[in-house]
Amino acid sequence: MATALKKVLFGNTFQTFNYEWKKSFFKFREVFSELAYAIEAEKGGTRAIQLVVQAHIIKYLLFTKNKHEYSSVKSLSELSQRQQERALAASMADILWTAGEMKRASVCLITSDSYFTESPDYKTDNFTERLQLFEFVEKGKLEKFLCAHIHCFKDEGSHGVILFLYSLVFSRTIARIQQDLDHTTSHLLHFGLGNYTVRQAVLNLMLSGRASPHVFNGDQAVDDQNVEQKYHGVLGRSDVGYLHWSREQMEQNKLPQVGSMLKTPKYPIWLCHINGTYSVLFGTNMSLLSDWKMEHMFDLYFYNGQFSQKQTARLTVDTHSHHWEGSYKIEESDHEKKLPSLEMIIRTKWEGAAINWHGTVPFF
Repeated sequence: MATALKKVLFGNTFQTFNYEWKKSFFKFREVFSELAYAIEAEKGGTRAIQLVVQAHIIKYLLFTKNKHEYSSVKSLSELSQRQQERALAASMADILWTAGEMKRASVCLITSDSYFTESPDYKTDNFTERLQLFEFVEKGKLEKFLCAHIHCFKDEGSHGVILFLYSLVFSRTIARIQQDLDHTTSHLLHFGLGNYTVRQAVLNLMLSGRASPHVFNGDQAVDDQNVEQKYHGVLGRSDVGYLHWSREQMEQNKLPQVGSMLKTPKYPIWLCHINGTYSVLFGTNMSLLSDWKMEHMFDLYFYNGQFSQKQTARLTVDTHSHHWEGSYKIEESDHEKKLPSLEMIIRTKWEGAAINWHGTVPFF
């Protein structure tokens, strides 16, 4: 089990997670504070996983905890520790259950006993070899189990992010992940600049339940030197969406075109990938995705995961204005270079929108 797990993550059995990954867990900000709903996610390879979970926490608190009641942004600050833990357990259960095709899920925990026979071609890390797998075929029991063992993911020294990634892999199953991937991606993690980062396949698995490597709609077949190559994209609308913008990729004309399955999710919440780092953008009005009239002017809220952010940023998006209209006249391409990257990613969804930061100095 440990050998197959390492191969699907790293592509081999010789690599192990570094210190940054091992020390990462799901840590909430202070209870009953402006950011009581928020997970701390400083820079690094685990940030993407933490912020997809964050997006699902927001979904749970705003839309699924009290299905028939309107929840405001203010309600996100009115959380006790027990409510934080329940939201984390429910969000993890949601992601794992979706990965298991709404039929099953697995949770990995560390035990005191080793279940692994040492091998010369396998590098041990002293916790992957001590995994115990718990299987569930009822979502309610899965959520209850996660609630009872939430300390295994949110306590310092718990390896919480790694354990959740392992649970995700086993919920999907290694065999299904291998079918989800295509010839462009053989394993789930990328090593570069001294750290491991998750590939798009991990994000798509957490967002849509399928570890497809690409962000366009559906699967695409392309003829490459008379050989048909299949590229796997996103097959259905996800609960939480995804937006991507990179200044460097835009200047090189290499910006990936995110399909409508991810751009228009079931809930008004998006994982944002901006200039190589992750953050979350969300609204409180479900009608934003179903009633075009609501898109004329609306509020979005932004959290970047970093401890330096002390309150949720509010932005008003006006799709009937044009950001280039004003007393100054600048070539649009030059003007884009001066605009905050967050505004640019919002315009990948609402083209030409004007964005009001309400006095906050644009910080992203």
